[in-house]
Amino acid sequence: MSAAARDRTLVVDLALYGLSAAFAAVTAATSTLLPHRAWGAVAAAGYAVAAIAVVVQLVAHRSGTRQRALIAGFAFVTTALLPMVIQAVQRAGGRTDRAQEEVIVIEHGGQRLLDHGTPYLSSDTIATLPPGEQLLGYLPYQPGMALFGLPRAIAGDAWWTDARIWFALVTIAALGLAIQLLDRGPALLRALQIGTVLPLVPLTMATGGDDVPVLTLCLLALALCAARRYGAAGIAVGLAAALKLFAWPVVAVLLVHALTAGRPQVVRLAAGAIGLPALALLPAVLVDATAFVDNVIRFPLGEGVVTSPAQSPFPGYLIADNLPGGRVIAGALLAVAAVAIAVWLTRRPPRTAAAAATICGYGLLAAILLMPSTRFGYLLYPVAFLAWVPALRRPSAPGVVAGNGVHLEGWEPPTETGGRPARR
Repeated sequence: MSAAARDRTLVVDLALYGLSAAFAAVTAATSTLLPHRAWGAVAAAGYAVAAIAVVVQLVAHRSGTRQRALIAGFAFVTTALLPMVIQAVQRAGGRTDRAQEEVIVIEHGGQRLLDHGTPYLSSDTIATLPPGEQLLGYLPYQPGMALFGLPRAIAGDAWWTDARIWFALVTIAALGLAIQLLDRGPALLRALQIGTVLPLVPLTMATGGDDVPVLTLCLLALALCAARRYGAAGIAVGLAAALKLFAWPVVAVLLVHALTAGRPQVVRLAAGAIGLPALALLPAVLVDATAFVDNVIRFPLGEGVVTSPAQSPFPGYLIADNLPGGRVIAGALLAVAAVAIAVWLTRRPPRTAAAAATICGYGLLAAILLMPSTRFGYLLYPVAFLAWVPALRRPSAPGVVAGNGVHLEGWEPPTETGGRPARR
């Protein structure tokens, strides 16, 4: 890489950390959500120090991947992990404004899972709760998400039993495994910066965090597919699908991708990708199927005792809220987008993990924009998937595992347009 190219890379790093520092400072000063303000106060300093470190690199004309990775790691620790731990400690000490509602909901779900064998309450039961507690009675996630609430249900109120700590542990483990599978070069570093350091993810991790392990398990599944390890990829994406519905479209795309590698690979991936969510669903459905439907299906569709607070002003929400028959219109647009993605998968099935990540990214972006109930934070999914596309084109091993399980040096996977494998 030329000196000019290295300097351009550092300028992009500086812009990333500098703009993130500004965002964190503005959040600390203006946000109406107290956990967000607390995050901004800590994260602004972390981003600022990272930006100063990049300036030093620019002056010294040193921009090696290792040095840049150290700065990115520092930024992740100081803007995601540190504010998360601080808020968890303060919450354990009695502060009630140091976690978003989803953390409390998941921990309540863990307690119900421990006591009753299901994390869900029926709408009839929720209707009997005091008005201020009815929203917290819903758990609009898959049953596996309640597992993150078990530490607090078992060991009581402590900083380390906070559900966010366990979200972070799964996140770090998934990212660590994914990094081992991909070429640890500039493409992966940029993907990690966008997927872990941009404020969208650190803010989510520190204040709520339930989406981040789902996302990183999906990224791990894509990395495993890039390495042609379909059985392990099925386990990773199956775990994600046992936590949240957002992973289910990823399951569908990866099944189509595995089909391009041969029927045995589809079977291997499907065993975990479909089997694990089914196993997670079974106990909850057997204990109280109505409560499961009330929480996971009816509540997100706006048919609960109370309304979901997921109301970011994206097109789907604006249409549903402002036009006559808006929910029907938004639902129809969402269905059209789903059909378009299905046609894409049929006509141009993703033959590489990078192609699968591209479809996941654009598909989820369309879904997020068109859903009647949505959150700005959900954008972390398409942003991360699309950022990982270049890194997924470069698995770490010198060869890859072909569909029959044989390791072939010099073999390259099919191109995204369907070309045949080529030898170097």
